[in-house]
Amino acid sequence: MKIAVISDIHGNCFALDQVLADIREQGIEQVVCLGDAIQGGAQPTQTVARLRELACPIVMGNADAWLLAGLETSQNEQVSPQQLAVREWQLAQLSTEDRVFIQSFQPTIEMPLEAGKKLLCFHGSPHSFDDIILPNTPEDTVEQLLNGFNATLYTGGHTHTQQIRRLGAIWYFNPGSVGFAYNWRQTQERFHADPWSDYATLESQGERFGVTFRHVPFDVDEYIRIIHDSGKPYATESITSYQT
Repeated sequence: MKIAVISDIHGNCFALDQVLADIREQGIEQVVCLGDAIQGGAQPTQTVARLRELACPIVMGNADAWLLAGLETSQNEQVSPQQLAVREWQLAQLSTEDRVFIQSFQPTIEMPLEAGKKLLCFHGSPHSFDDIILPNTPEDTVEQLLNGFNATLYTGGHTHTQQIRRLGAIWYFNPGSVGFAYNWRQTQERFHADPWSDYATLESQGERFGVTFRHVPFDVDEYIRIIHDSGKPYATESITSYQT
């Protein structure tokens, strides 16, 4: 059994298409998405359409919940005028059916693996899509965030940061971001987005399993053109992190 784990597309269907092509080349048929699929990007309707075609299970992320409701639930997030303008524009692009589709995303998804193993999928943590797990998050904090659930492997997104760590008899991994990958150690003043998409594959064979992190480059110039032509508000500001 082999599963592709994708997350944090953020309405970047151009990057998603590169990732899906890479998944197909490996012969992987099972995909799970860990949330934040639509909000923020220049291609909300295209991303919804692609995910509908894919028909994979999708977790509800904090950003897509905010897109639908307009209520910020995290104390660590400040909503900017730019985000509000983009939200209004995205909602205008999405049909009623598109919004119903986004509302169908689940808080957590449990996937059975071989030999009685289970994969628990979520966005921030199984308790809240706002929870943050970074490579430097203390082990006891991560254990607390994963406490109360019974799985062999745990996978979450939210931080756009590929990582894997062992916690006793269980494993946690983050596949990174399909639509907006970056180095989490950067300062805001020198921020630069990566010109590729991140995702992970999980292979389960009997008692054995393995996680592989993937980086899939995309044409940044073409992506910038897509943003410019989309009509998305603050298009120029959106591309600055990709410019050297």
